[in-house]
Amino acid sequence: MTALISHATVNPLAPVIASLARMGIRHGKESLQGLSTGLVTHTPGWHSAGELLTAEGVREWLDAAAGRWSAQPHAAAALAWKCYSYWLALPAVIGFATSRRVPLMTPDHVLVRFSDRQPFLTLALRQPVTAVLATDPIVASETAGLLIVEDEDELLGVMRRSLVDAHLDPMLDEVRKQARLSRRTLWGSVASGVSYAMSRGFVAPPAEVLDTTHRVLAALGADDLVDLSVRAEGGLDIKRRTCCLAFTLPTPKVCTSCCIRQ
Repeated sequence: MTALISHATVNPLAPVIASLARMGIRHGKESLQGLSTGLVTHTPGWHSAGELLTAEGVREWLDAAAGRWSAQPHAAAALAWKCYSYWLALPAVIGFATSRRVPLMTPDHVLVRFSDRQPFLTLALRQPVTAVLATDPIVASETAGLLIVEDEDELLGVMRRSLVDAHLDPMLDEVRKQARLSRRTLWGSVASGVSYAMSRGFVAPPAEVLDTTHRVLAALGADDLVDLSVRAEGGLDIKRRTCCLAFTLPTPKVCTSCCIRQ
């Protein structure tokens, strides 16, 4: 059972934004270059993410990706998807891991800017709704835009429905109509991106990071596409079971986690 609260007081995304800011301090400003500062924006010049669920929207986006990477269409599509799915998932998975608050990343809440230069894209939220546990102290404050859920399993279910069912799955279907790529190839980038997000943005004992990452991946239906272990120096050792096709670029790149290294 869920309940939506719509009064106005404090910002429910504050701990998520703080966790992302700490990630930027640890890993440099480029580690946040795909997200608008403060996550939320009301300025003009953005596309609604819903436009990327249309044939015309995906075509424009993939054309920009081909220019950005000087890549063949299928490789440009794979890299554009890898980039988009990483930045889209980052606030949700870090929110769950660090504060059990999950911003809903549905197309109607997400804004996008993209170009053929670096950074390729930036994401932001407009009028966000945040899923929180019924035990979260913020519930008592009757804060605006809360979706209240009963337990962590339900919170993960909300994450999947907003991030995957409502957004990534229909977008993936449109990408595959325009580029010859398998679902497994594309979804492998989601699994890798979530794993990197957790490894970089969730500061906790290594065993907890590993366990929580597996839990999030399982909820998103992607736990079979990466092999994870704890590195001796901390963080996760991530091995993909698929390839993002960066090795096909004019200047080939083989990612440290790529399956072709194994």
